[in-house]
Amino acid sequence: MRHPHPPQPPSPERSAELRRRFAEEARSERPDLATLCLLVGAEADGTLDEAGLDAAQVELDRLAGQLPFRPGTPRAWAVALRDLLGERYGFHGVAADYQRLESSLLHEVLRRRRGLPILLSVVWLEVARRAGAPVYGVALPGHFVVGLGTESGPEAGALEEQVLVDPFDGGRVLSGQDAEALVAGATGTELRASMLEPAAPLDVVSRVLNNIRAWAARRPEQSAVGLWAIDLALLLPAHAARLRYERARLLVQRGEFTAGAGELEAYAEVVGAVDQAVAEEVRGEARAARAMLN
Repeated sequence: MRHPHPPQPPSPERSAELRRRFAEEARSERPDLATLCLLVGAEADGTLDEAGLDAAQVELDRLAGQLPFRPGTPRAWAVALRDLLGERYGFHGVAADYQRLESSLLHEVLRRRRGLPILLSVVWLEVARRAGAPVYGVALPGHFVVGLGTESGPEAGALEEQVLVDPFDGGRVLSGQDAEALVAGATGTELRASMLEPAAPLDVVSRVLNNIRAWAARRPEQSAVGLWAIDLALLLPAHAARLRYERARLLVQRGEFTAGAGELEAYAEVVGAVDQAVAEEVRGEARAARAMLN
């Protein structure tokens, strides 16, 4: 394995450039999912240079070029993708992949052919899209999958024929019962039609960054990873205001008490407009952070 420890981050200058490009892509008319995921990877891994970014895009193109020409029905597309990516190239996931930061980085998933459900789904989505498939992401709670089919209209995102595949399981075609079991296993709740609606690229990227933040939160020594993941999430056009609170608390956790207290106070001002009690709690946290300096 190339990284016994998580990859080392890029230089501050490189990071600033990557963030500028990430924000620009996220705010473009049609954000490109592969580009955004690769920029996340470059923020995590200082060895991913411009040549590496290009090589990952070329690899996605190469894989797409190996699919049969327009196989036909959504099910035929699903089978073709499973045969190519799951069986021939061995893309899949195992439980241990949840413990590795690389499982959330697209360039590493392309190299190792292993990753989290959402990153393997990004490989399926990008390869299928390049080949002209009617493909979209499906953000099932706790387990991202891929849908194939033709949208029949904007109302309720209805689909004429919808086939779901699970890239984490090598692209296995899912029955309705399989999808219900995945949701029940992850959340204990029932599958609802709204869960099957196509996920927008920015929603996918937001969920990738959430996964990275969750990975870092379980490892206090990796707080720097949590911080850049929050910083990228804050560059997405729609983000939860609470991310700013999370960032401030992370700064305090890292011992950056002055900066953290300042951000807590700024967040309290915003929250005060809707909930004075919460604002007071946050101000109390800010005072406690400043007291750490004495």
